[in-house]
This record gives sequence, C-alpha cells and structure tokens, in this order.
Amino acid sequence: MSKRILVVDDEKDILDTLRIRLEANGYEVVTACDGQDGLDKAKTVSPDLIILDLMLPKIDGYKVCRMLKFDEKYKHIPIILFTARAQDDDKKTGMEVGANAYITKPFEAPVLLAKIKELLT
Repeated sequence: MSKRILVVDDEKDILDTLRIRLEANGYEVVTACDGQDGLDKAKTVSPDLIILDLMLPKIDGYKVCRMLKFDEKYKHIPIILFTARAQDDDKKTGMEVGANAYITKPFEAPVLLAKIKELLT
C-alpha cells in the first residue's frame, strides 16, 4: 500500500512539481492550497506525512503545524515545513511548533525524498 502525502502550498507550480515527483516515487498525493484547506484535509484524508508551506492564505503553516501536533489524534503525523524562509529564527519556530523537519526552497528533490523516506520508516 502506498503512503499518502498531503502537500499544502499556495503556489500551483510547486504543488504540481511535488505531485509529479512524489507520484513518480510511488506516493499517493493529496494537495491543498491554503492553511484552512490543509488543516481540514489533514483531518479527513489521514495522510502518512505532510509537506507544509509556511506562508499560506487563511492560516499560516506554523499555526497548522501547531494545531495538528497538539492534537492527540494527529500528533503522530510527521510534518516537513517547506518554505523560502531560511532564517535560523524561522527554523527554531518551526521546531517549537512540532515540525519533524525543515526544508528550504528552492529544494533539492533527492534531499526532500530522503527526508520523506526517513520520516516514513
């Protein structure tokens, strides 16, 4: 059974790129384009992992991550924060809200795929 990954990003190009790359590696992909939609889908589609942008419409990625990680029902889902924000403070905040990994854009596909594999095993 293939693992399901929820990708939450407001840039369609990135959603499409990630979907193609992940599906080519055998993952099932569900996408959302804002924080609220991402939060709702995280609760309805039971993803095995979430790739979450930080700067999102409606609810930012930090809040989505915090809401999921502080909920008994969803805290086990690994979350990779995926963002153009590369400051140490951003990474620190990401870890504080419970993210399992922090990957900056532009990203190297092998790095992202290796991190996904690591978090799913």
